[in-house]
Amino acid sequence: MFYVHLMGIFFKIGLLTIGGGYAMLPLIQREIIDRGWLTAREFVDIITIAEMTPGPIAINAATFVGYRLAGVKGSILTTTAISLPSLLIILAISKFLTHFEDHPAVQKVFYGLRPAVAGLVSSAAIFISREVLFSSRAVTGGDFWAVLDPRLGAIALVSFFTLRKLKVHPILTIVMAAVLGLLFLR
Repeated sequence: MFYVHLMGIFFKIGLLTIGGGYAMLPLIQREIIDRGWLTAREFVDIITIAEMTPGPIAINAATFVGYRLAGVKGSILTTTAISLPSLLIILAISKFLTHFEDHPAVQKVFYGLRPAVAGLVSSAAIFISREVLFSSRAVTGGDFWAVLDPRLGAIALVSFFTLRKLKVHPILTIVMAAVLGLLFLR
């Protein structure tokens, strides 16, 4: 029964998410963490691995989550379940979309979906940033306002700078961040 439930969750995520892999991350996060299957830290670790491995991040994340929860069988089920809706939908609309893609109503739907996708991607970025960059030490008089770990913040800023300003290849940036982590985090 657990396998059917797991597959249903990832099928639902694949069916209801428009905007690609990063837009799926908040849905995966909510479904997995709210059920207590993984902690926020474990989820962030899975996202880190999924980002570094070849392939779409949501597919990779689903594969790693499935493996973590139910081994090889779980990874096969979650990967299939999250991919299947896209395959079925694209097969169904491929014959019709070319005839209607210039229709004003279709254009308005796509224009309306774009900000929602930006919001989903931003939500994932904020969640990951909060979990990675901040320690769990509570600030005096505060609820969750955690304290920024300056070492992690520096690695994030250096990574951002090398990617955006110096145009260093992302793989080299990942390697550089790993080396900085080895040198400065103990």
